[in-house]
Amino acid sequence: MRFTPTYKALKIISTLPKKNIHRKRCSILEQKLSFAYMAIEIYTDGAAKGNPGPGGYGALLRFKGLEKELSQGFRKTTNNRMELLAVIVALEALKSNKHKVTIYSDSKYVVDAVEKGWVFNWQKKGFKGKKNVDLWKRYLEVHKIHSPKFVWVKGHAGHAENERCDQLAVKAAEGSNLLIDEGFEEVMNDQ
Repeated sequence: MRFTPTYKALKIISTLPKKNIHRKRCSILEQKLSFAYMAIEIYTDGAAKGNPGPGGYGALLRFKGLEKELSQGFRKTTNNRMELLAVIVALEALKSNKHKVTIYSDSKYVVDAVEKGWVFNWQKKGFKGKKNVDLWKRYLEVHKIHSPKFVWVKGHAGHAENERCDQLAVKAAEGSNLLIDEGFEEVMNDQ
């Protein structure tokens, strides 16, 4: 079970008696909760109808009790590209690099590539034989700034934030103002 500290939780801890021996322990807990409260949580998902086909991404950013949703659709793309693009766009939307960032994604492709260090080895080898090179290069630029931690969540398993991102991604893919995924369509035209 994931605990997300709230303003109310912090306020309750701060009202505990100061003379109590447990106050020191509570102070440490309060500091940990404050730090966690200052962390940025990002939830992402991508979707494609046909793979390749119309696709979209959805992202939910949470910081200090505030939330922001991001989404966009593309006329022809892949699911993996949208999963990765959701992460990139969310990180690019951050205005500060002073906070811990945790990204929750149901994409093993994205999570494993970063957490297991594959993308850094791909970069050293010039991305030879790899797909989505344009997006991985773009990701590496924002990775240098934020150094996010990734957490894999099971998709379509009742995880509220993941379900919301899925809704955003699907709605974006079904939208009428679909953009051109230039990185994908250029590669397809070259083949």
